[in-house]
Amino acid sequence: ELARWTAAWRDATDTADPVFVAVRDTQRRFDIPNELLEQLIQGTAMDIQADGVDRETTDGLSTFATFADLYRYCYYVASVVGLVCIRIFGYSSPAAERLAEETGVAFQLTNILRDVHEDAERGRVYIPLEDLKGAGTSAADMARVKSGKDLTAPQRLALTGVARRAHAYYQSADRLLPLISRDSRPALRVLVKIYSRLLSKIEARHFDVFTTRVQVPTWQKVLILSGGMTRMLTLRLRGGMR
Repeated sequence: ELARWTAAWRDATDTADPVFVAVRDTQRRFDIPNELLEQLIQGTAMDIQADGVDRETTDGLSTFATFADLYRYCYYVASVVGLVCIRIFGYSSPAAERLAEETGVAFQLTNILRDVHEDAERGRVYIPLEDLKGAGTSAADMARVKSGKDLTAPQRLALTGVARRAHAYYQSADRLLPLISRDSRPALRVLVKIYSRLLSKIEARHFDVFTTRVQVPTWQKVLILSGGMTRMLTLRLRGGMR
């Protein structure tokens, strides 16, 4: 079904499909190349294909051997979204592209930490085998965890390593913000704040993502969003007064 949809999108030069019409119009207005959207479709398929790109099978679990393999996965499922978004936001330097890529990796690593339990139940362990081995644990051991109290020191060490990498890539988000068009910065800042706060909550729970799903409460999201909307409105009012 995905293949048929993709073929229809590729051939949608003259179509009445409202989705394809909207996508093509957006591509033209913001100079979004087909390549990025093709990569986004490829990323979508990576979790539904039995032989996902760069995947290995260990103890019946779908895994990644190295962080380089995991980074490539993060690029396709998250970074590509960021590379599309900055074209809509507007940016002033080619350096923004690499920073947007790394910001997407930060977001996806945060999602991976949040979803360790659910992913294991689906037969997937996204923490690279080299990191698990370095921490003294394995994909099978991680998949067997049923509650936070069962986490061993090596397992927490492996999860801490993912969090450390995420924090490093969030620094790219800080460097990206000044390169984005001023009236778009509040929107990006909202996303960064919500995701980084989620990471902080996971760390505060000592990586217990097994007894309950860790999330940023709706009221905090609304508060962050309100702050972003206020900044955006202020910027536009100042622009209108010039």
